[in-house]
Amino acid sequence: MLSFGVLAGAGAAHGQAAAPAQGAPPPQSAAPASDLPPNPKSGECYARVITPAKYEEKTENVVVKEASQKVQIVPAKLETVEQKVTLKEESTRLEIVPAVYETVQEKVEIKPESTRLVAVPATYKTTVEQVMVSPAHTEWHRGTALGNSKILNSRKSESGELMCLIEVPAVYKAVSKTVIDRPASSTEDKIPAEYRMVTKQVMKTPPTTREVKIPAVYGTVKVVKVVKATEQQKIEIPAVTKTITKRELVSAEKVEWRRVVCAVNLNKDNTMALQKALQDGGFYKGPIDGVIGSMTINAANSYAATQGLPTGSNYIVHEIVEKLNLQF
Repeated sequence: MLSFGVLAGAGAAHGQAAAPAQGAPPPQSAAPASDLPPNPKSGECYARVITPAKYEEKTENVVVKEASQKVQIVPAKLETVEQKVTLKEESTRLEIVPAVYETVQEKVEIKPESTRLVAVPATYKTTVEQVMVSPAHTEWHRGTALGNSKILNSRKSESGELMCLIEVPAVYKAVSKTVIDRPASSTEDKIPAEYRMVTKQVMKTPPTTREVKIPAVYGTVKVVKVVKATEQQKIEIPAVTKTITKRELVSAEKVEWRRVVCAVNLNKDNTMALQKALQDGGFYKGPIDGVIGSMTINAANSYAATQGLPTGSNYIVHEIVEKLNLQF
């Protein structure tokens, strides 16, 4: 649904304009003056919308490659002449006298001395322990009070029987059990090193060298002489420039009161005309049905963005209608 802005100079209810009664005073607004659009006109709607930033394109020449120099080599001028030359200088040659070796036997350690841990198991012993099977206690027995020194207390029941309280000693039992006599441990055994006799070549006399002279070799050869030496020529290479276009900010984006289209001037025919114009420009993809919806508002704002016009998330600014040459 399209949201409408403030309708200046006329009452607004549910997005439709209502003409004030003849001679009636203009409606009073409780909102501060800063919350109302400046200089409103009767029959027009206003809303706070975003005015996009404006940019200006400027061209500038920039250096893409600095000026430089290229060095061009002018080859030397040569000529060929015959000349007796030394083909090979007198020299010396080092002749190597090889080393003298002999065979010897040597005792070589192939496995070093080491140690190993040997486990010593624990030893156990059997002990006998007296374990109490039942503790000492007292029991009631039938008896006579005459000559019985063990009677601690006596009583006669209503049946006429005499009861004696007897002390019963604790009962013990001998139990055998196995306990550790010596805990498990370990000992360290030494493993001796292992050796082997090997046969190897050792140098008895190191290698030496002796110097042998080689005489020079001469002959007649054709040689090339330089008539004119090689020259360098410096060639100046001008700088390469490129024209680029830059966008510079002229005015920043701002939010301000703008005239917007609303139910006062956006009837079904006008809406269809707006949809058709936006469709011709390739911005509107929906049906031409005269109903303002999110597709129509988004298409209008997309068009406004390409034209540098203000945009609003829920409004269509009147400048869009003017830019499309529509008469509302």
